Amino acid sequence: MTLTTGSAVPVSTHGSSSPDLLLPLAQACAVHQPNLLPRLSTLAKLFAADVWVVLDDVQFARRDFQHRTRLAALGDAEHWRWLSLPTHLPGGRSTIVKDARLADPEPSSRRMEGMIHHAYRRSPPWPAIEAVLAPVLATLRETDRTAVVAEISTRALLAALDWQGQIRHSWELTARRGRSERLADLAVASGSTSYLCGTGGMRYLDHTPFRAQGIAVIPFSTPPDDVWEQGSRVTALWALAVLGPASLASMLRSAARLNRQGRR
Repeated sequence: MTLTTGSAVPVSTHGSSSPDLLLPLAQACAVHQPNLLPRLSTLAKLFAADVWVVLDDVQFARRDFQHRTRLAALGDAEHWRWLSLPTHLPGGRSTIVKDARLADPEPSSRRMEGMIHHAYRRSPPWPAIEAVLAPVLATLRETDRTAVVAEISTRALLAALDWQGQIRHSWELTARRGRSERLADLAVASGSTSYLCGTGGMRYLDHTPFRAQGIAVIPFSTPPDDVWEQGSRVTALWALAVLGPASLASMLRSAARLNRQGRR
């Protein structure tokens, strides 16, 4: 699967093999910072979108998931370890995401490979996990940009699940400075007609700039079952290891359909 960054935004083909899962013509976007091997809840929102706008021109947050993830044990997601990429901020606390730099790319690559191998090598879908890991390790050998590595890790997970959307970057799109105004403008600039908003974002989002531009705000949440609950705290690699790519993709398609029914 090839992910593009062009301005044309085709209709998504999520679940094209199942007619009842086909999504409507309206374009939905998700705006999210690049996360390292993102949590299942984050991946689910991106999977449900036709366009992922990578929010990489905002301030880097050390306590967020831009350079780290929780690597859960295969048999028990309650037991996890941090997998982190030590990151240097050239501009101090005001450094934006795309300007953050890896402090030790080579040791970070070895540590990531070792930790993931130790955690998931015994899972039946290990080849799928290796396929996700390979481009991330290759990127760590080619660049010291933390955001690029994080984005590639998310792209690799989406590719493993046959996501057919597009990727744009916030720095290439024109948007105002206000938090909600910026999100609404990014939705418009990405060619979208609706915006998928997570439960956290719904607490602060001002709907006014979205209404002014005809953008529908769609609340996004995941079902209240054990896999989703545990997966919301740890990397989606855990869910891939437990379920395998086909079952995980089916679960994500179902979540996408439920969240986007409001547009039918």
